[in-house]
Amino acid sequence: MGAGTDPDLGRPIAYLVLAEGTAVYDRHAECIGVVDQVLADEPADLFLGLIVHTTPLPGRHLYAHADQVAELHERGVLLAVERDDLHPPPEPRRQRSGREGSVPAERPLEARLRRVWDRITTR
Repeated sequence: MGAGTDPDLGRPIAYLVLAEGTAVYDRHAECIGVVDQVLADEPADLFLGLIVHTTPLPGRHLYAHADQVAELHERGVLLAVERDDLHPPPEPRRQRSGREGSVPAERPLEARLRRVWDRITTR
């Protein structure tokens, strides 16, 4: 999108139906990447923010806190901030298995795929 033109983002939507790969625009309507992950506390129905995979490739992951997200639409997310205002995503907290409320361990294939993806996307 060039300066002065707004993208056609479609109708407003809830975070629950926001799709991975949806375009993300900064406050100047410049496309900065795509939605990689929606962060939410679904039992509490609380939107926490987005992990944005920036473009051009190889890109990197940035975290947009819920307060930095202005609008969610069918074909795009509009941020209230510029790309430079976003930060690296928070590290997930891991708990030991066997404890109450712990996160289940990754399956071996998931762990290998995650490591490969991390290597590809951090260079």
